[in-house]
Amino acid sequence: MNQHMTIRTYGRCRAGGGQIEISGLPPHVSMAVKRLFPRLPVWKTGSFIIEATPAACADVLWFMQRYPLEIDEESTALLVAGRERDNEQKRIADQILRSDWQPSLIGGFLPEVQPYQYQAQVGELMTMRRGILLGDDVGLGKTVSSLAVIARTRRLPAAIIVEPHLAEQWDEDAIQQFTNFKAHVIKGTRPYDLPDADIYIFKYSNIAGWVDLAGTGIFKTVVFDEIQQMRTGEKAAKYKAAEVFAGGADIVLGLSATPVYNYGGEIFEVLRLIDTDALGSRAEFYLEWCHNKGNGNYIVKDPAALGTHLRDIGVFLRRTEEDVGRQLPPTNVVKHWVSYDHDVAAGTMDEARNLAMKVLHSGDFTERGQAARELDLLARRVTGLAKAKSVAALTRIMADAGPVLLAGYHRDVYDVWLRDMADLKPLMYTGTETAKQKRKMREAFINGDSRVLIISLRSGAGLDGLQTVCNRIILGELDWSPQIHKQIIGRLRRPGQKQPVDAIYCLTNEGSDPPMIEMLGLKAGQARGITDPFAGAEAVVSDDSRIKALARQYLGEV
Repeated sequence: MNQHMTIRTYGRCRAGGGQIEISGLPPHVSMAVKRLFPRLPVWKTGSFIIEATPAACADVLWFMQRYPLEIDEESTALLVAGRERDNEQKRIADQILRSDWQPSLIGGFLPEVQPYQYQAQVGELMTMRRGILLGDDVGLGKTVSSLAVIARTRRLPAAIIVEPHLAEQWDEDAIQQFTNFKAHVIKGTRPYDLPDADIYIFKYSNIAGWVDLAGTGIFKTVVFDEIQQMRTGEKAAKYKAAEVFAGGADIVLGLSATPVYNYGGEIFEVLRLIDTDALGSRAEFYLEWCHNKGNGNYIVKDPAALGTHLRDIGVFLRRTEEDVGRQLPPTNVVKHWVSYDHDVAAGTMDEARNLAMKVLHSGDFTERGQAARELDLLARRVTGLAKAKSVAALTRIMADAGPVLLAGYHRDVYDVWLRDMADLKPLMYTGTETAKQKRKMREAFINGDSRVLIISLRSGAGLDGLQTVCNRIILGELDWSPQIHKQIIGRLRRPGQKQPVDAIYCLTNEGSDPPMIEMLGLKAGQARGITDPFAGAEAVVSDDSRIKALARQYLGEV
């Protein structure tokens, strides 16, 4: 064999100044390098600039095993050093996440209420990472985990952004209860001179007014509680404000057990706040991972593959009850079929059929979209009303045995429930009540002032304390997102619950319920694959458009 045989090379590689330059590539190798680094512009060929992160150094060296490149000794040394840092970071992270890892006392926490080991792990991980989406299961204490991050990294002051009705709960039930940090709840959207504090608690509803201050980089740590609120992306003003908060911070932490509410493509907007480079550009992510379902909805082609990828790059951390040894009994799910009052629905049939015709047969895109939205709202509202009396009757029976959480969506459905159960004096925790009123209702229910708490399906994320007095929830109306159902059931099935939780779904074979039940199967599969890729996928019932399925239901085209 010729000992002086030269190795074929496919281009050149130079590293230095925080960058890796790869140039002189033939077209097929250019395609290969863009597949490895999807953030590279798809239109570019031949020459590429890559940020010399430890992970990128490791990937370039791996790439060069298949496609050797001309490289000098200094560049090689830089790549090898980067790869070693990457390996070391992964080794340390693996050690931290071991079940036998033991944390030391974390300053800032009260000595008698130190975080659990799995909560302290998050704080330790964030000493070497800028951002993580923490997707721990409902009830595992993501609030305390975020405080562990703040206490361990000491990047102060911190901004915590929460849903409006949870601001006081964060301060009184978490920060004051577990730490010696001083917190201040931001009042309103108009900036004012802030008092000295370690933690400033903002609401998603007021952050837009504070972007000028956040843009100065004053907040070194930013925590987004229930970060699924950001899933709609730049269509919402609060998302653009959140980008300013995140962009000026050293550390960004997102909290959500249900980061995907509907279709898997939502995860891009959530993760972009935490790590702008994690999934490349929006176009690259959609091209690489999704197919377009239409109407702005993107379905992830392989949810489990995306879930494992997010874990592999270190941007997503999730532990289940089983992982941390804090398992509660499984939810006892009961499907209770209730009667449908045709007299209630009769008055809307002509309107519903007219809207359904527009959805399926109108040639005007704008008209179809408007009709679809109106049909959705009408059908769900009418279905809720048509079964409202049956739901109230069931709730009355259940309330005889103990406190009941009754979940719904529409105000006039609540009105039927309130009239039919007036003697039970139901309490209200819905979109109508202010944050102060909601807190009062929560305390009244816990104190036993009423055995029925009517709660909006979309008002429960993050709410704590109900589990101490109640273990039964009735879902009197459905939501299009299965994760909304999971969140609302999680108000009861969480640490502090002493009994198995009964979740009773009130369903009917008519109205909007049948197409909604079908669509919930598809969305549940998307969320499950991304958040729990090793758990196995649930069966997908249907992938038809929810609105078209609803329209066919009304036109009899089933």
